[in-house]
Amino acid sequence: MKNVVEVVQKQLDAYNNKNLDSWLDTYANNAIQFTTAGDVIATGHEQMAKNMAERFAEPDLFAKLLHRIVCENTVVDHEIITRNFPEGKGTIEMLCIYQVENGLIHKGQFKVFNKVLFSEGNN
Repeated sequence: MKNVVEVVQKQLDAYNNKNLDSWLDTYANNAIQFTTAGDVIATGHEQMAKNMAERFAEPDLFAKLLHRIVCENTVVDHEIITRNFPEGKGTIEMLCIYQVENGLIHKGQFKVFNKVLFSEGNN
């Protein structure tokens, strides 16, 4: 079994490299992504690929890991993510909770908070 931290780090690296195939390779085929409120974001590779292809089109997309906690097969990351929003470039913070089984992420739970838009000259 792959180390749970290695799988989650590979997922983060693929995200930052905008490598959709490598990113999907870290998730089980039937993986589910949902918010901390329980709303489903995507189920399975097809929906996840569609969502991430759109996200990976953002030229400034980058996730910086601030903190990581590992509890058995669960990895919790706190990240700050640079994004290109419709209203301009900015950042969000994200809490990401990954459940890893048999070397793949089976569940990803996410909370987005602290959205900040950059002012002119501050990006």
